[in-house]
Amino acid sequence: MPTPSFQLEIDSRLAGRTLADVVRSGSEPACSWSQARELCKRGKVRHNGQVETDAAVRVQAGDRVSVDPQAPRVREHVLPESALVHVDSQIVVVNKPAGLISVPFDEADKNTLVDRLRFLLRRKHGQQGAELGVVQRLDKDTTGLMVFARTLAAKRRLQQAWRVHAIERRYLALAHGAVSEQHIDTQLIRNRGDGLRGSFGKFRAPRGPLPEDAQRAITDVRPLERLRAASLVECQLHTGRQHQIRIHLSEAGHPLLGEEVYIRGFAGTVIPASRIMLHATILGFEHPGTGRALRFELPAPEDFQAQLAALRP
Repeated sequence: MPTPSFQLEIDSRLAGRTLADVVRSGSEPACSWSQARELCKRGKVRHNGQVETDAAVRVQAGDRVSVDPQAPRVREHVLPESALVHVDSQIVVVNKPAGLISVPFDEADKNTLVDRLRFLLRRKHGQQGAELGVVQRLDKDTTGLMVFARTLAAKRRLQQAWRVHAIERRYLALAHGAVSEQHIDTQLIRNRGDGLRGSFGKFRAPRGPLPEDAQRAITDVRPLERLRAASLVECQLHTGRQHQIRIHLSEAGHPLLGEEVYIRGFAGTVIPASRIMLHATILGFEHPGTGRALRFELPAPEDFQAQLAALRP
């Protein structure tokens, strides 16, 4: 018997369970575990408004889950055309979804954002339209605006703009505690003393000179809204180091919601979240071909908005 459509809001009884468990429990009559996982895999399940194919994702109180067996099947390696924010002969600006590696780090990484984007462009423009140059990266759970180059010349010009910090990048983040406005300027090193990346001299007192591989990292943090035990903040990057926002806010005593790495030593109550609550909301740069100023702005996705709403007094 086919599973009927349904939607529900997660209460304390279901909080912490996997998506497959919720799908199975919400179905009437209850479907099997294999049916629940298959519904997720085929893109028939939405979690906080977004299609979620990972049946093992944990849900939180206040989340919204819906099942529609008639929804279009998700095809692997396919990015929806709605993810294309801007396309021309030299660049592509795309809205990166959560849970997707932006670019491969090794040969084992498949089905990344750049793979899906190439597939979409090839389908729309043929083989000539599928060449892409990587000029930036976003973490797997980070959502929002990314730009790719479509020609070698565009890639070089964008990389140069990145080197001289001529790119406007602003992020929305949900962070623990009452975050104050601050300008953070540190030297990031690969091992702060416990195997994690961090700012030189923050985790422990400096031992010896600054390492040669240290990278200057500058973040401006501006609080936008005070929430219950958390804050909505805007972070403007003046450099683009790996995990820069996550590290800087954690070292300031305000780890991001959903953080599982840079949260050691946090003394407050951890607010549960389905992912790291970080969204690339504004991206501005000069077009590498025309020199025209481009500026794109993208609101946070539904799961971010749902978490924000749940934290408002």
